[in-house]
Amino acid sequence: MSDLWSDKRASSAAAVMPLAMRMRPRTLEEFVGQEQILGEGRLLRRMLNADAITSLILHGPPGTGKTTLAEVIANATRRHFERENAASVGVKRIREIIENAEDRLATSEQRTILFLDEIHRFSKAQQDVLLPDTERGVITLIGATTENPLFACNSALVSRSTLFRLELLTVEQIKEVVRRAVRDPRGYGGLDLTVREEALDVWAVKSEGDARRALTALEVAVLSQSEQARERTSEQGETTQSPSLAGSLSRSLAPIHIDRPTAEDSIQRKAMAYSVTGDSHYDMISAMIKSVRGSDPDAAVYWIAAMLEGGEDPRFIARRLAILASEDIGNADPRAIVVAQSGWDLAERIGMPEARITLAQVATYLALAPKSNASYVAIDEAMADVRDGRTVPVPYFLQDGNTSPIGAQEGAEAQKRKGRGYEYSHDAEDGVTGQDYLGVEKRYYRPGVSGVEKMLSERLEEIRGLRERKRRGKGQ
Repeated sequence: MSDLWSDKRASSAAAVMPLAMRMRPRTLEEFVGQEQILGEGRLLRRMLNADAITSLILHGPPGTGKTTLAEVIANATRRHFERENAASVGVKRIREIIENAEDRLATSEQRTILFLDEIHRFSKAQQDVLLPDTERGVITLIGATTENPLFACNSALVSRSTLFRLELLTVEQIKEVVRRAVRDPRGYGGLDLTVREEALDVWAVKSEGDARRALTALEVAVLSQSEQARERTSEQGETTQSPSLAGSLSRSLAPIHIDRPTAEDSIQRKAMAYSVTGDSHYDMISAMIKSVRGSDPDAAVYWIAAMLEGGEDPRFIARRLAILASEDIGNADPRAIVVAQSGWDLAERIGMPEARITLAQVATYLALAPKSNASYVAIDEAMADVRDGRTVPVPYFLQDGNTSPIGAQEGAEAQKRKGRGYEYSHDAEDGVTGQDYLGVEKRYYRPGVSGVEKMLSERLEEIRGLRERKRRGKGQ
């Protein structure tokens, strides 16, 4: 009797299982994508072929197959598979898994893989319990995270693991995943189903490399179309079976055709593969900055749009544009920093969605402005000299003559010398004296030849020439 109920429960569970779950690859041959780690001769493939799997951390965007790959590894190595979420698993459960793993190893010599989703949430207490047995080989730990493990995971985990990054699937790889689901008996292989190429194009683009999202869209499209077909046949007086959520559809239904409009309805808005704390956050802001620096307003606007669509704070983008105005434009266009500051202020005040226009205006202006990093280079070179060399004392004639002696040791005569000999620039011809304001020969600021800095460069050379002539005149 218990077997009967067990079979019924399994059948019921299968009937409601989503398509993406049913279509999960069971072997490496069924796995689509990730050739950079699974291709012939690649490290993970070699580890699998040699049955030399050690602790791994799989990281990358959602829908790239991290959980599936862990299950495939367990199947390929014939190891027992335990799956937990690092955010919710407790120390008691970890101890239980370890004890069972030890018993399994002793009785059947079968090793155990513990898969931990969201491994970046693994606590210190959990590590203390699990890591010794992981190092002894009782447990093989495989973690998955959408974050960068070098920043988000504990150093103890990272140092004991091999890191593999999974990439978003390409358009063609997404199409292949969907085609398999259409023809596979686990999917819709038993249906008279036609999916047009234009529908595949929609899903492949709008899923943003997320195979799970593409399969969910296919499932929605099939169920909605099959329901319409069922209603049509019902109106004609024919008896049909209602489709289950799992796609276990009756063969008596009319043929199902999925075209572009149906595909678009099934997936709706395009999903952005973006995380305000993940790699995409840093990658896209880097792309925006480099696009502005490279004078490409079109690329700059695109990356800003991608970040905003992904939920990025417009103030973060405004801040980076303000930094860029000094770092990459500087005095080549002194108005750039004013434009950036105004844009930042407005983004703070008005917020989204209107702030998108302000950010686009600032970015396009900065992209087309003449470029110079002379101020950036000047201050960094000066700070390096201050940090690494002996600090230059302030010449007496530049010191504040109104300050009192620091101590009695300074002496009255030394105090009298403070500020003496200073030449007031406004009294000098051309407003330039022959005084040395640093005391050592250094040239930090080297203006470029673009925009306003071309004029500033000419003026700087003029000032330096005047100062040098007046110094020589004094010497005579």
